[in-house]
Amino acid sequence: MSERSALQKESYPSRLTANYALAVLLLAYIFSFIDRQVLSLLVEPMKADLGITDFEVSLLQGMAFALFYTLMGIPIARLADTRRRTVIISIGIALWSAMTCLCGLAKNYASLFMARVGVGVGEAALSPAAYSMLADLFPPSRLPQAMAIFSTGITLGGGLAYLIGGTVLDTIGNSWVASIPVFKNLEAWQLTFIVVGLPGLLIAILTLTIPEPARRQATNGATSDTSFRATLAYLWLHRRAYAALFGGVSLLSVFGYGLMSWYPSMFIRIHDVSASEVGLKFGATYLVFGSLGALAGAWFAQGLARRGYNDANLRWPAIASLLMLVPGVITPLAGSAVAVFAICVPLIFIQNSYFGVSLAAIQLITPNHMRAQAGAVLLFLTNLIGLGLGPSVVAALTDFVFADPASLPYSLAVVAAVFCPLAAMVFYSGLSSYRQLLAVNTQSH
Repeated sequence: MSERSALQKESYPSRLTANYALAVLLLAYIFSFIDRQVLSLLVEPMKADLGITDFEVSLLQGMAFALFYTLMGIPIARLADTRRRTVIISIGIALWSAMTCLCGLAKNYASLFMARVGVGVGEAALSPAAYSMLADLFPPSRLPQAMAIFSTGITLGGGLAYLIGGTVLDTIGNSWVASIPVFKNLEAWQLTFIVVGLPGLLIAILTLTIPEPARRQATNGATSDTSFRATLAYLWLHRRAYAALFGGVSLLSVFGYGLMSWYPSMFIRIHDVSASEVGLKFGATYLVFGSLGALAGAWFAQGLARRGYNDANLRWPAIASLLMLVPGVITPLAGSAVAVFAICVPLIFIQNSYFGVSLAAIQLITPNHMRAQAGAVLLFLTNLIGLGLGPSVVAALTDFVFADPASLPYSLAVVAAVFCPLAAMVFYSGLSSYRQLLAVNTQSH
């Protein structure tokens, strides 16, 4: 090991400090997805109370959140590349938690829409800053595992959103909470928003206990210019590698967010399963097998790397895209709730295995002073395309193409059939460019 490499290795924080920071950031990420995703379990009672359509619900699930989440992500990431990241994250957590509570106080569609916008603005502060911090906390050899663990926040939060949401929705109307004067005129779905939003205010305080890590040296021969224009110039210079990562993850996000947003409604609407049962079974499936898949993704990528594939962090997402195609198509078309739940297991496992290694892939080829902004560009695209379009594409097929609420399973199958193979092609298109850029980065260390 060179003297320079040894010094860089020693400059990383202790394992205890790094793991503590990872644990707190993971907790924040879990609650971000609880607050973001619990709406999916509340679709049917919201539709009944507010008199809205599937497509209008899809805008709450997607565009209301995603538009400002993406627009605010880049300027906040710019701050995260130059300012104290723990403070930025803490403010974001407090904001999105408060806005989730305001979702529960909404009296009409417009006020609920605006509250969801606020949730998106707050959550924009977490991921880019967290990606940057993790790359400064963990050396390159441990970064894929750290990113995979952090990405389990998606599945842990999504699963808990269904589990907690179903339980709260089923019991909150008769609980002591509903007797509090300010809450007594609220519906159960409104109280659910408030109950899941409040804990985030405590997590915002906990985030401030994370020591701010020192920033690594710039790499890849890039300038030290921290402007967003410089970041875009760097991404454009290496556009084939980044386009494969950004494009592939975005396309898979359309499928993934469509699944998370509409599978609960499919169980309730098509298979006559209660919301509480859906929350328990689908939530447990997502919590357990989604999280295992997220962790296994790093293991699969490491296995490819041991076999000589130094592009493993990009190659595995390409393979996963193809592996999820068949279960993605047949799962919603299964004839019973039992069959759907069963086939969901491998689908959810694979569907959550690519994101963590994709994040690591981006961090490993991006200079330190651009990492948060590169992460924000990823989030801009994946959320504008994936979260913005995923729920709405499914709803548009249901409302405007099939023109039948009972056609929801066919809409979900079509989305899988189209977007999974497209994502695979995009990932594969960048393998050579990614290998070249990774080699430059490795040499610079």
